[in-house]
Amino acid sequence: MTRLTACLAVALSASAVAAQGPGAVEGASPGAGEAPVAAEVVPPIAPAVTPFDAAEATRVYLDRMTPEKRARSDAYFEGGYWLQLWGFLYGLGVAWLLLGSGISRRLRDWSARVGRRRPLGNWLYAAAYVVLSTLLAFPLIAYQGFYREHQYDLATQTFPEWLRDQAVGLGVALALYPLLLVALYGVFRKAPRTWWLWGGAVSLAFLVFVVLIAPVYIDPLFNEYKPLADQRVKEEILSLARSSGIETNDVWQFDASRQTTRVSANVAGFMGTMRVRLNDNLLNRCTLPEIKAVMGHEIGHYALNHVYESILFFGVVLVAGFAFLSWAFEAARRRWGARWGVEGIADVAGLPLLNVILSLYFFLLTPILNTHSRVNEAEADIYSLHASREPDGFAEVALKLGEYRKLEPGTFEEWFFYDHPSGRARIAMAMDWKAEALQRP
Repeated sequence: MTRLTACLAVALSASAVAAQGPGAVEGASPGAGEAPVAAEVVPPIAPAVTPFDAAEATRVYLDRMTPEKRARSDAYFEGGYWLQLWGFLYGLGVAWLLLGSGISRRLRDWSARVGRRRPLGNWLYAAAYVVLSTLLAFPLIAYQGFYREHQYDLATQTFPEWLRDQAVGLGVALALYPLLLVALYGVFRKAPRTWWLWGGAVSLAFLVFVVLIAPVYIDPLFNEYKPLADQRVKEEILSLARSSGIETNDVWQFDASRQTTRVSANVAGFMGTMRVRLNDNLLNRCTLPEIKAVMGHEIGHYALNHVYESILFFGVVLVAGFAFLSWAFEAARRRWGARWGVEGIADVAGLPLLNVILSLYFFLLTPILNTHSRVNEAEADIYSLHASREPDGFAEVALKLGEYRKLEPGTFEEWFFYDHPSGRARIAMAMDWKAEALQRP
């Protein structure tokens, strides 16, 4: 599900040209991809001698995180709240610079003169815009994606290695983003009254296209994917997949440890590009029950049709966003258009304004988008508990994710900022499930 949001950002925001690692449930330690699964085994569910108290078991799990680690995790996650605001304001400043200084206007004139035909001119403008906006946003990208991750011991790359991934990400953006822009501006010209409706449809089609090709053509640019070597783990995962109606004979592992310390897995793509994948951190750091719990969650997304549900959801969100854009863009153009040299929505010089308005729209929708994601994630959590029957493995993974995700947020905090259930909510769900399971033979 994280990938859907990431692809949407690539499609609609120039700041998204920064390369990101592979999408995941969420995020652990370096090591070779073929290392054996950790030897520690979580005890299986068995009849309890005394009544099992789910609330007490939840508190025991939560108390295992030391105050020092909890403070570090809270600081990292709460800092992300401010980064959302600073990122939006930074993007606003970049757009104001491009429009107010006349750079965007001059870039449009140059691309029209060199390209001659409008589609080619728009393609040249979009390509130049991607490069220029990336360079202007680079200080924030470097702080957030490299320096801050190393500050909290969540990254493993050297700066040259990280910079290489950013360059690859820029290349992907240059290959995809201009194509979207050419299609959108074609719609803006040919449908002057209903462009907002068709613009939303084009953006959704682009989103689906990226989700479709990403597992096969984009993700391997950042990591090496190969068949899972550990046959014991592979058979457990395939058993989970088969029992969930997923027809596959392969499980893929990838070397995320070259970039991050986070555990991660996903069932990516759909139709002919569907892949069941987990990273080497998950293999090296987690026990088999934990791996089964994580993979049960990811398989749950697929079995519950969350990809298709989210495509429909984002379709509505995109059309509504373009309707908001039609009003806000015209209001801004009437006030500042003459100064900026922007003639209308079909004028590619207005692209920085278009991006700012859509960024504002998605920024305001943060709690709605997060709630949609969080509900899907909770459904996948429940599916995992029923499919894997590993409540303690599930709770152990929630603790590991708590190394960088605040375990116990406030009610409003979780509703507004969390796109996954909190660690406390996940552990409580697992212990509640275990309490019920202990009552059955």
